Amino acid sequence: MFIKKDAVLMKPLFEFFIKLCILSVILWAIIFSALDPVNTDRYSVFLAWIMVASNTVVGYLLFEYALDKESAIFNKVVFGGLMVRMLLLMVLIAVIIIRHLVVINDFVFSFFAFYCIYVIVEILGYQKKNKQKKNTA
Repeated sequence: MFIKKDAVLMKPLFEFFIKLCILSVILWAIIFSALDPVNTDRYSVFLAWIMVASNTVVGYLLFEYALDKESAIFNKVVFGGLMVRMLLLMVLIAVIIIRHLVVINDFVFSFFAFYCIYVIVEILGYQKKNKQKKNTA
């Protein structure tokens, strides 16, 4: 009985990671087919993708952790985690740009494009988990 309940509770997490992997494969297929390797620094694009994908995974895992906690703890974990993640991303972006580790235009454009796409996936994951929690309650 407990194994089946645990499997049901893990389903949204598994689906989130599957969707994230599928989206990443599709995005990279588009990047490799549409962007000219001569005019685009793929290292800059890859670094932006790694940062955004990591941010999305951490955000969803924090949400998973905090979902069954009381309201005050949930707010601290989710919103505090968002603040820490944004601060960390800002510091990383500043260091990367100041040290000229990437082609700035490729990196910044890629970062914002990936962020806009992945934040939608993260929010949809939150909604799916909330819906699943309401259905099991």
